[in-house]
Amino acid sequence: MSWPAPPLQWVGHTDAIMCIRYSPDGYRIATGSNDKTIRIWDTETGAAVGNPLVGHTDDVLYVAYSPDGRRIISGSSDKTIRIWDAETGAPVGKPLEGHTGWVNCVAYSPDGRRIISGGGADDQSIRIWDAGTGIPVGKPLVGHTQFVRSIAYSPDGRRIISGSGDSTIRIWDAETGTAVKKPLEGHTDGVMSVAYSPDGQHIVSGSDDRTIRIWDAKTGAVVGRPLEGHTDEVWSVAYSPNGRHIISGSNDRTIRIWDADSGVAICSPLEGHGWDVNCVAYSINGKRIVSGSSDMTIRMWDAETGAAAGHRLEGHTDFVKCVAYSTNGQQIISGSDDGTIRIWDAKTGAAVGKPLEGHTGFVECVAYSTNGQQIVSGSVDSTIRIWDVKTGVQVGKPLEGHTGPVRSVAYSPDGRFITSGSEDETIRTWDAMTGAAVGKPLKGHTNYVLSVAYSPNGRHIISGSSDRTIRIWDAVRIGDGT
Repeated sequence: MSWPAPPLQWVGHTDAIMCIRYSPDGYRIATGSNDKTIRIWDTETGAAVGNPLVGHTDDVLYVAYSPDGRRIISGSSDKTIRIWDAETGAPVGKPLEGHTGWVNCVAYSPDGRRIISGGGADDQSIRIWDAGTGIPVGKPLVGHTQFVRSIAYSPDGRRIISGSGDSTIRIWDAETGTAVKKPLEGHTDGVMSVAYSPDGQHIVSGSDDRTIRIWDAKTGAVVGRPLEGHTDEVWSVAYSPNGRHIISGSNDRTIRIWDADSGVAICSPLEGHGWDVNCVAYSINGKRIVSGSSDMTIRMWDAETGAAAGHRLEGHTDFVKCVAYSTNGQQIISGSDDGTIRIWDAKTGAAVGKPLEGHTGFVECVAYSTNGQQIVSGSVDSTIRIWDVKTGVQVGKPLEGHTGPVRSVAYSPDGRFITSGSEDETIRTWDAMTGAAVGKPLKGHTNYVLSVAYSPNGRHIISGSSDRTIRIWDAVRIGDGT
């Protein structure tokens, strides 16, 4: 079957999205936010992959994948760098500590052996770390006189470039840490983003002076005139994989695409975000552009035409809190603060049938049954409801037992059970056929249970909570009623 077009925007973070990166294979996107979390998304469906990566105690300012795609690194206002397992979301080792201010930017070396990081206004240094051990390598790279906002390795790994609030770009020898040539000067305000062209011959930079500049990586000379068009600070720049185009994201709420040779904009600005565009990136095949914004959404665009990619599904009259694909990928369900669930055709974006009505509060979570014939929903009204997908009719009575809003629901892989997590700090399991409670509530979390999921073999249930912990439960014993 042919996959439906990706969604127009992906929602999940609860604060500004500060950074965005594709995985090396192009199947995942990682985002970091001022909500202190990192999220991973499926680029084909737009669905969140696993639970948010939680550990930082302040804004997440930058994320990057390792070259082999097995690790994610993040830099934060909490002055630390963290390494995560990209598959499981688990932290790898202890936080990398040493910066005395915000960690504004991080990057892996092309061979994956080193990590570099740039510090904030109270630090102004660049540090190199051993990616395997987390131990600092050599002394900090010092020279910038204001915060380091962006860093990158050259494609061959021999050079490091950095952009700073001091309006300069510096080039460093990656082996020795010494400055190579004089600072690249030309911008009249802070340099917020830098990147190498795929062939390593050029450097592109975006600045608070509202311009983008291209530089000769070997000589440090400016190439051509500044790329002008944005009406506010340029926060992010990137080259297309073939090096022919440059994209930029700005506080003017737009994304622009430029011809890398001529510096001419190749289409009208890409508009749709409701706030600053903090980060932009190309897909691995260069056909898509993804952007993250202070409006808390992620959007995808056609890199050739600049058109928004996917369909805008409209119909709810209040915030959309949850979405899910059917098991065959042909339908999408959504739950909203308007108290309804809606079903959509994933290919056309058209509404399927009438809204599913019954909840008396916000709908916080939805899920399809394994066979795709039923939908389960959880609500602020403390109930769980089951619906027939074909008719939209509620199946049986509401599942009652929770004493607080139901924040997450999931079907077991065999479809026999439903598990729910609630703000009452408990997890409950239900017989999907009868709606009867199975076993006693699972207790252990000391705050809201925000997410629940079954392992693929159905033997375990995992839960995530506002108490900052993840717990694993034996689903077999629960199913047996023990």
